[in-house]
Amino acid sequence: MLKLKSWVPPLVIDAVLVVLFAALGRRSHAEGLDAAGIFGTAAPFLIALVVFSCVTVVWREPNRLWPHGVVLWIGTVALGLILRVVFGATAAVPFIIVATIVLGVLLLGRRLVGMMIGRRKVRVGDTVN
Repeated sequence: MLKLKSWVPPLVIDAVLVVLFAALGRRSHAEGLDAAGIFGTAAPFLIALVVFSCVTVVWREPNRLWPHGVVLWIGTVALGLILRVVFGATAAVPFIIVATIVLGVLLLGRRLVGMMIGRRKVRVGDTVN
């Protein structure tokens, strides 16, 4: 049986990072930082994040970089961009490049930090026993 405690926090952190991406993008373009505007920008990517969290079965290993993290990142960007256009927004080439880089840094960076913390816990636990 899956422990909610083990995979829900990483998924919530990923979602917060997607919202951060949307807020930073809106801020850099002098758009409003109201909740509705941020959510409107983040929504396609949040939907894509949930879809690819299921596709990659992320709850089994929420901090795994390869292949889970990479597939989640690329899938979130690709589906998020498609949904963004379907919802009526634009997806210009500069936006695609920035979204790919920033979401990569955020989603993969979170996994790298999670892996390092996990390894540190294992090493500390090994020295105590």
